[in-house]
Amino acid sequence: MTSPFPPILLLDALLRGMLLALLALIAWVLGRDRRGLPAVRAGMALAAGLAVQIASTMPWFEQAAPRMLQAPAVAISVGNAVLFWIFVKALFDDGFGFRPMHALAWIVAAGLGGLNCIVFAHGGTAIAPYTMGLQRAIPLVFAVLTVQAAAAGWGGDLVEGRRRLRGFIVIGGIAYTLWQLAARLASRGGHLSDTGATLDAAMLLCVIAPVAFSMLRLARTELFAPARLQPSQPSRPQPPLPAGPASIPSSSETALADAVQAPAADDAELALVDALLKLMSDERAYRRENLSVASLASQLAVPEYRLRRVINQRLGHRNFNAFVNGFRVEEARAVLGDPASRTLPVLTIALETGFQSIGPFNRAFKAATGFTPTEYRRFKLADS
Repeated sequence: MTSPFPPILLLDALLRGMLLALLALIAWVLGRDRRGLPAVRAGMALAAGLAVQIASTMPWFEQAAPRMLQAPAVAISVGNAVLFWIFVKALFDDGFGFRPMHALAWIVAAGLGGLNCIVFAHGGTAIAPYTMGLQRAIPLVFAVLTVQAAAAGWGGDLVEGRRRLRGFIVIGGIAYTLWQLAARLASRGGHLSDTGATLDAAMLLCVIAPVAFSMLRLARTELFAPARLQPSQPSRPQPPLPAGPASIPSSSETALADAVQAPAADDAELALVDALLKLMSDERAYRRENLSVASLASQLAVPEYRLRRVINQRLGHRNFNAFVNGFRVEEARAVLGDPASRTLPVLTIALETGFQSIGPFNRAFKAATGFTPTEYRRFKLADS
């Protein structure tokens, strides 16, 4: 008497059960605090989308369920490529914010997947091969976009645990995306065989299990930027004091004093903090074009990982550009508040303090002060 459930299907069900449990764990880790963060919301949406994909790609469902019933699941599965891109951007960019184009991209991808499924359910049309070609191109396009999003800030990421997670998510996620696309193209009608479906679940498990393990080990401050208190808005905006926020050292002595209070700081580390802040404050290294962790580490004669660790753990910065921009904004504040420089163009100030163009300067200045450079100058000079 043969078993109604072949061993391959039992193994497939076991793997998918493990995947669903891990996705639930990841969703819990992401949502245990600060659920309003873009990275948390994108991650939970991706976990839910992958859960639907895992359940809907079971061999018996793909082979027996009517296409009209499969259409919503296919739509969500195709949209997961977009969600993966959004999640990577949100997780590794502390300044990320959702934009209408993110929702539009998901709607287009999901709508195309669902439409193709419904069209095939009615025998197909003359344009079906073209729409299917577009659907198959979506994972490739967003795989490239995901790599670009991850690589864009990799060099400036100072959180070592997040750097490792970044590499694994991108490499593992892209490898799985390409495998799944190749497997679907090689299968009849886009449906995987029982063995192919089980192998697909096993490969996805190889990606998700290490991610879940890493996220459990990482501290919350490693995954997400610390929550910032939002200042109350006065009736008439007042420019902040020239000394700047606490996260931006106004002098090497002040920042070094803060570093001394940090736990487990050895003499070599404190000496590196002192040398770094003197290089930035006294020699104004932040003005240099294309300043990077590598060039700064080379000048200080230390390995890059040590410099990243010091800036992150001793000075409290998660991103190298944010660390450098703090010094640039500090100098710009002083110039903008100086009556003797009232006729100096804002663009000139931006370029002289190390910014390459006016756009990044305006964004960094407003993020640090709450005002545009022009507003800051007007209020500061009016008070003087």
